[in-house]
Amino acid sequence: MRAITQVHKYIIAGGGLTGASAIDGIRELDKDGSILLIGSEQHKPYDRPPLTKKLWFGKKTVEQIFVHDDAYYHTNGVDLALGVEVTHLDVVNKIVETSQGGRYHYEKLLLATGGVPRRLGTPGGELDGLFYYRYLDDYLKLRSIVSEDKKAVAIGGGFIGSEMAAALNINGVEVTIIFPGAYLVDRVFPEDLGQAVQREFVKRGVRLLTGNTSTSIEASGGEFITRTDQGHEIMSDAVVVGVGIVPSTALAEAAGLAVSNGIVVNDYLQTSNLDIYAAGDNTRFYYQVLGKQTRVEHWDNALNQGKQAGRNMAGASEPYTYMPYFFSDLFDFGYEAVGDVDSRLEVFEDWQDQYTTGVVYYLEDHKVRGAMMCNVWDKVPAARELIQSGRQMTTDDLRGAIH
Repeated sequence: MRAITQVHKYIIAGGGLTGASAIDGIRELDKDGSILLIGSEQHKPYDRPPLTKKLWFGKKTVEQIFVHDDAYYHTNGVDLALGVEVTHLDVVNKIVETSQGGRYHYEKLLLATGGVPRRLGTPGGELDGLFYYRYLDDYLKLRSIVSEDKKAVAIGGGFIGSEMAAALNINGVEVTIIFPGAYLVDRVFPEDLGQAVQREFVKRGVRLLTGNTSTSIEASGGEFITRTDQGHEIMSDAVVVGVGIVPSTALAEAAGLAVSNGIVVNDYLQTSNLDIYAAGDNTRFYYQVLGKQTRVEHWDNALNQGKQAGRNMAGASEPYTYMPYFFSDLFDFGYEAVGDVDSRLEVFEDWQDQYTTGVVYYLEDHKVRGAMMCNVWDKVPAARELIQSGRQMTTDDLRGAIH
């Protein structure tokens, strides 16, 4: 017997920040249309950045990272289906089906399914107990097993690997980072800055195995043995893997929507089916100021793109032109960045205190494409203005442009 099809004006597939923000956007224009949010996690939507930052530093509690409380969803007439996967999308009849056997009809659908951690393709990469670190449950479990007498391996020298190494070190864990690059966060940091940040990690007791790739992981007596291609063997109580994410596009692909390293959307965040929208980590959109198609895997984009998608689902018809920023904290080195912060671009560094306080500019054809403000706060609007201006600038022009 086929399940009864429930009807909702708006369905949001994805229970993260993007989905929660879409509710805000919808309700700005449509106070009454029924909303169903389907999330694969058991938790209500929450902010991810604290999972590698403030939760470990004692600056936030778990209760404080949830985007909205229960009363918000009740007051705004939102039905929550948590711990549920969307398994099938019928674009002809406008129906989604779930792992719990539910069938739901929509007028407008948002795919806010984000991404999943990229897996290691090496022996032992699927061992129980490895942390492909991304979810609140990962934090809760890892927090319960690490302490000052424990050892951890972090695989990956990007945002997650470096942030988790710093967070664990601050909590007294002996940490080894394994990554193939010459220095941490090499896709963003120019080499001299990356090496300076790396020296601070070493000073604080973090062991860095640069130029190494993990080749196998073995479970042994309640511990893990991680081996590298350079002959290292590291014993640890926990292994945290942060080697990027893969956008969740399988549902869209199976439904025949346009996909190319993400779900392709137009300026209004509509997919190739105009009643279906996409936003967040899974979405490939046209970044107007930079003039290129891209995906952005950061909190601020999820927040603002989700909200704009919600507004457009409710009839706003507004292009997404926002310039999202991102941020990180590595011990005492914190930064905010906006635009194209790619270390392969031409770089100009304007330091007040070398490698501690200053602004790193990323240029192409003498035009600012991105800026990273290092321990310089509340200057993202100024950086956006420089990028949006499209002016050709000399190093003299840039020196002191952002204080």
